[in-house]
Amino acid sequence: MADGSSRSPARGLSYPCDAPPAPGQAVQVAPGVLWLRLPLPMALDHVNLYALEDGDGWMVVDTGLRTPASIEGWEAVLAGPLGGRPVTRVLCTHMHPDHIGLAGWLCERFDAPLLMSRLEYVTARMLVADAGPAPAAGAVFYRRAGWTLEQIDRWSAGYGLFGKAVAPLPSSYLRVREDDVLSIGGDDWRVVVGDGHSPEHLCLWRSSDGVFIAGDQILPRISSNVSVWPTEPQADPLADWMNSLTKLRALLPADLLVLPSHGEPFTGVHARLEALTRGHETALKRLLRTLRTPSRAVDVFPALFARPVGDGLLGMATGEALAHLHYLQNKGLALGRTDADGVVWWTAVQEDKTA
Repeated sequence: MADGSSRSPARGLSYPCDAPPAPGQAVQVAPGVLWLRLPLPMALDHVNLYALEDGDGWMVVDTGLRTPASIEGWEAVLAGPLGGRPVTRVLCTHMHPDHIGLAGWLCERFDAPLLMSRLEYVTARMLVADAGPAPAAGAVFYRRAGWTLEQIDRWSAGYGLFGKAVAPLPSSYLRVREDDVLSIGGDDWRVVVGDGHSPEHLCLWRSSDGVFIAGDQILPRISSNVSVWPTEPQADPLADWMNSLTKLRALLPADLLVLPSHGEPFTGVHARLEALTRGHETALKRLLRTLRTPSRAVDVFPALFARPVGDGLLGMATGEALAHLHYLQNKGLALGRTDADGVVWWTAVQEDKTA
């Protein structure tokens, strides 16, 4: 979860760049690469975007949430740091609203193509179109996790907020896949795909000078949310996430400059990947100890999160709790049983010998 659920420290990292850019400003972090930042109206109060010189214009990586503040920031960036030059392409690392919120707005304004992976684009189109009413299956899902009727009613009343945070997406896109090489401003950028936080998350790697645009796949100070959602209630995204961390550790050289979507550009990617892995492993050990007593998903939050979970983070916290519980279940270490009220109670079925 975006509050640092894995409690993994940011040790072994360095931050070579200056202070973050203010909205409407930019910082050059590598040749031909500008770091932009827009505000978010939530606890995680910003998203980083990147503009890559692309011939006579700029290829934009991620776009921010569809809010008046974001549009104001883009207008200032376009007129200022981007020098009035056009946006030639828009690439979205993944389908979360703070990344795709203004993709359609930019694509329409500049008649620029949208580049995404297939799963991210299709999932985004599905979620934007799903304006409600809230499905009964969703209420069952959250009841199974231990939500109260009042909490389910609040979720139902707010259903469809995803689409409200995203401008209409282009009706077509250019598909980007693992190991594709994109020519941007005369440089080759290799596509690296991650999984777990979202279904087919794109990263870009310029190996000529070790610049890696990581999106939400590697963040320096917080652990990306890894959640089970009502649309795929039996998913095991934590297994996908852990496999991605292992893959990236083997693939990426240690001396990269990592450009994340939240936090500051950093070096020390191996240390960060190892810390993220250790953080989840430690959380799983705490969770197994908690499951010595039968527990609902909402009861295991203290084992996973460093701070109390309020209503604003309840959905993400529940999703992440279920991700950890499903991971243990698929490892044969936990079992869920449904009671007469439709609530699932989880218990450890094997002692964790390393706890």
